[in-house]
Amino acid sequence: MQRIKKGDTVEVIAGKDLGERGEVVAVYPKENRVQVSGVNILKKHQKARQAGTRQVAAQIVEFEGKLDLSNVMIVCPKCDKKTRVGFKIRDDGFKVRVCKACEAEIE
Repeated sequence: MQRIKKGDTVEVIAGKDLGERGEVVAVYPKENRVQVSGVNILKKHQKARQAGTRQVAAQIVEFEGKLDLSNVMIVCPKCDKKTRVGFKIRDDGFKVRVCKACEAEIE
């Protein structure tokens, strides 16, 4: 089970965007990376090109880059603090993520 999933709110704890919060857009477990909305904005210069019958002008495209998983911490929805994630097995047998600070379940 992953500690951080798509849709979670996370806070950046290292790097140029230190302290910023955002929602997880994508998780790349094989690369150990995560993509967060509004964080780590990168720019890419694109040349002018032919797209079918029309010409597309040169432009600078902004996009969200990937962050290492170790540079973000999940934000607990109950206590609204950045926290580590623990795991607990409920009585019905399901394994759930738990906030280490307030012991609340993270859905």
